Amino acid sequence: MNSTRIFLVAWCTFGSAIVTNSAAAERPRLKDAFKDDFVVGAAIGEDQIMGDEPKSMELVAEQFNAISPENCLKWESVHPEPDRYDFEQSDKYVEFGEQHGMFILGHTLVWHNQTPAWVFEDEQGKPLGREALLARMRDHIHTVVGRYKGRITGWDVVNEAVMPDGTMRKTKWLEIIGPDYLAKAYEYAHEADPDAELYYNDYNEWYPEMRATTAKLVRDLKAGGARIDGIGMQGHWGLDYPSLDQAEASIVAFADAAGKVNITEVDIATVPDARQYRGMDISEDKELMKKLDPYPDGLPDEMQKRLADRYRDVFTMFHKHRDKIARVTFWGVHDGQTWLSYHPVPGRHAYPLLFDAQLEPKPAFDAVIEVAE
Repeated sequence: MNSTRIFLVAWCTFGSAIVTNSAAAERPRLKDAFKDDFVVGAAIGEDQIMGDEPKSMELVAEQFNAISPENCLKWESVHPEPDRYDFEQSDKYVEFGEQHGMFILGHTLVWHNQTPAWVFEDEQGKPLGREALLARMRDHIHTVVGRYKGRITGWDVVNEAVMPDGTMRKTKWLEIIGPDYLAKAYEYAHEADPDAELYYNDYNEWYPEMRATTAKLVRDLKAGGARIDGIGMQGHWGLDYPSLDQAEASIVAFADAAGKVNITEVDIATVPDARQYRGMDISEDKELMKKLDPYPDGLPDEMQKRLADRYRDVFTMFHKHRDKIARVTFWGVHDGQTWLSYHPVPGRHAYPLLFDAQLEPKPAFDAVIEVAE
């Protein structure tokens, strides 16, 4: 078990304040509050899927009617070696969703990240040619999507292909295949399951240049015959960014381009931006750690209020555009699970979700529920 996992498990299990059945029965449910607006989901991780957090999964079943996989359907997890697929986690993930009648998302098929280097290389380690990489892409998509045909509701087919400045991201997919790698990915996914919904997913889409490129990209793909049922907007936002106007402009533009918008990875950062320290071990630098991890003992009341107010404003916007938004998914179930505790630097205490590490609802939960009332 690596240090990140130890940290998360330790934090998640700290304390004894676990949600009681009676308390859970009395509180409102997100999926019911927004039942006439959009489905509400949560991303679930390896420990939860494999049964190590049963109380957490009870909370998922109680509150949500959609699930996303944090990692188990990404290439490095499900297809780690050229001749080996590993479906243990993804099978359990899909089974859980089916048992609870949930919208089940497949995330993600074609991405520049968390894709093994061998995908782009031949047996001698040399770069593949266009046709060989297309064949490898098709085999992967047909194998993974085909396994869950009729069971997974929709797929994030291509993830993060556009840069914030509006240019196309320079990936191995683009370098080797060319710009039509996107069209091919959607073609193969539709072949594998003609009834599955197919999406394009990205982050920072509130940048004007990125918004324009993404909308045009999807329009062009659809005009060329690709099935695209919606655009996913990752909601990795902060207390003061993006502005509601910026986010709203993207929702409107993407609904016009694709017909449907999914808010796919909602969390609101309460810790300082640490991207410049990405990958560093800052635990020995006490002053820096204090700066980047300002709330190690819990989120102060003032910050709880700021987080609740931000969630209220964001969900008021989502509710306003409920005719355009099909799904809103949180990137995690509770604060003890959040990736922001170990990304971009490990060891921090982030509190970006509606439930704390002891699975108790926070003021932000109440704020979100109030929007629907």
